[in-house]
Amino acid sequence: MLTVAFAPEVLRVTDDSAHHAGHVGARGSAGQGAVGQTHYSVLLVSEGFRGMSRVARSRAVHKALAGEFGAVESGGMHALALTLRTPEEHRTLSGQ
Repeated sequence: MLTVAFAPEVLRVTDDSAHHAGHVGARGSAGQGAVGQTHYSVLLVSEGFRGMSRVARSRAVHKALAGEFGAVESGGMHALALTLRTPEEHRTLSGQ
């Protein structure tokens, strides 16, 4: 979904769910304490972010992912850590 929506130069999605075992938001859909896929970190570098505020970028990503996850109460996504940059910002901040 992110590739289609943003044509990223860099896209790194990390499932951090295992680091949150035991946390309420980490319950699997069965609710039996299993770790579901609920916590993610995303690095997304796209020309499409040019001229957008940080809030607008975040809203655009959440909108693109809206259909991919169910409600938190039913084991859907609980946490999404976003790093959203233009290519120039990424080169400056990553030293590349």
